[in-house]
Amino acid sequence: MTNLSIIIPAKNEPESLPFVLDEFKNLGHEVYVVLESEDKVTINSIKGKKCNIICQKKKGYGNAIIEGIYQTKTKYFCIFNADGSFEVSEIDLMLKKIETDNSDIVFGSRYEKNGYSEDDTIVTLFGNKIFTLIGRIFFSLKITDILYTFVLGKTEEVKNLSLHQKDFRFCVELPIKATKKGCKLSTIPSYEKKRIGGKKKVNAPKDGLLILSQMIHLYFK
Repeated sequence: MTNLSIIIPAKNEPESLPFVLDEFKNLGHEVYVVLESEDKVTINSIKGKKCNIICQKKKGYGNAIIEGIYQTKTKYFCIFNADGSFEVSEIDLMLKKIETDNSDIVFGSRYEKNGYSEDDTIVTLFGNKIFTLIGRIFFSLKITDILYTFVLGKTEEVKNLSLHQKDFRFCVELPIKATKKGCKLSTIPSYEKKRIGGKKKVNAPKDGLLILSQMIHLYFK
């Protein structure tokens, strides 16, 4: 058993989640799949797979991650999407980065040199660049891909951030609160693959407004 737990928020991902879990079956990490109890199709798709299933008390992407973090007992946790777009081999690079740089949280970035995305659209690319720029100017964030939640962090440090955003506002709540708390953030280049199946859960206009409102709230808080 390693000192790392994998947290997989999974909503309506029966096509991809079994393949994602297979990538972890020989790595020795504790794996938590967090989803809604009503999502029987996804739950049934991973019967017999080696993982811990957590049924959310509330709903939402951010809530799934937060509940997973609070279940974690290892030194580190890693958020890993259920859609098959993240690269498992990059986790070792994150662990090396957090230990050699004495970072508190490491963020994968599609926009660092040697990073790339097969899943970005013009809309999501533009929005991410704008929100990342806002984060750098108004919060001095030392990351280059603010909406990408391929993240590895120190469990106890993040538990102390009082995170509570249940939806995609979590994406900016985490790095902003961590920076305000004095945590050291760092990045590695990341390659985002095409998702295996299903549809994106992000509604760009609606979620973009929510994310902007959260950044404004945290600026004045």
